Amino acid sequence: MGRGKIEIKRIENTTNRQVTFCKRRNGLLKKAYELSVLCDAEVSLIVFSSRGRLYEYANNNIRSTIDRYKKASSDHSNTASITEINAQYYQQESAKLRHQIQMLQNSNRHLMGEAVSNLSVKELKQLENRLERGMTRIRSKKHELLLAEIEYMQKREMELENESACLRTKIAEVERFQQANMVTGEELNAMEALAASRNFFAPHFLEGGTAYPQTSKKILHLG
Repeated sequence: MGRGKIEIKRIENTTNRQVTFCKRRNGLLKKAYELSVLCDAEVSLIVFSSRGRLYEYANNNIRSTIDRYKKASSDHSNTASITEINAQYYQQESAKLRHQIQMLQNSNRHLMGEAVSNLSVKELKQLENRLERGMTRIRSKKHELLLAEIEYMQKREMELENESACLRTKIAEVERFQQANMVTGEELNAMEALAASRNFFAPHFLEGGTAYPQTSKKILHLG
């Protein structure tokens, strides 16, 4: 038969309590040793009995292990405190941002003429002054843009006038060149016509000059 389940509570009998302490203390020390060997862990075990006697086990210098434990515990507590501080800071910043967003939304609605029924006379006056200053800046910017646009258009007009003058000059040169070519062509045609006419009449005059003397000679011979 297996061992019965023992209820975990303080043993009232002093002798039984002492016996159980010795057995479980030895088992706990054995387990600590096995853990340090099998898992290559740094283990330190401190046990005080009900009578104040100290029992300990450590596979390393127990003081260095305790110092390491204190440092790790301190780092953990500092990390936790830093995390809490950061959380509180971010919560405060988030609340500030939400408040600023709400104020900006209300201000935009007021500038649009909405939700102004709950404003006081002083607040309405301040809103009016803001609108007037805004309109002044808008008109100034509009005037500046218009002047820049006019200056650009004037500059562009001068450039177009210069381009038009250049084009007119080129057109005049082309027309003069065409007129010169036309005159030269007409003179050439006239010279060709004159030469052709000279070539046409010359043979007839030569033939007539040779015929008349032959006829006269024949008449003189018959008589």
